[in-house]
Amino acid sequence: QVQLVESGGGLVQAGGSLRLSCAASGNIFSINGMGWYRQAPGKQRELVADITRGGSTNYADSVKGRFTISRDNAKNTVALQMNSLKPEDTGVYYCNAGVATKWYTALLDYWGQGTQVTVSS
Repeated sequence: QVQLVESGGGLVQAGGSLRLSCAASGNIFSINGMGWYRQAPGKQRELVADITRGGSTNYADSVKGRFTISRDNAKNTVALQMNSLKPEDTGVYYCNAGVATKWYTALLDYWGQGTQVTVSS
């Protein structure tokens, strides 16, 4: 069993900053990619940013230059620093990780429960 627990969401004014954190725990052999997704009301879940185990990053165009993803492989954590927040960044943010529970098992996608981010104008 693997758990992803997010923290750090909240209400912030436009132009402000928030930092999201996600910690993976449980029966973990290794974690490959980790990332953050978000879902706004009435919209599909979309990728915000992801990061490989080696540290290569990828961002949605809408957040480039404003958000920074980072991870700590030793602690099985991933963080998302969000600066210059806009009202359109509002949504539920989900942590995602590709986890192998044994050396011989395939990677499976795990998701956190989500944390609400609300940006007021």
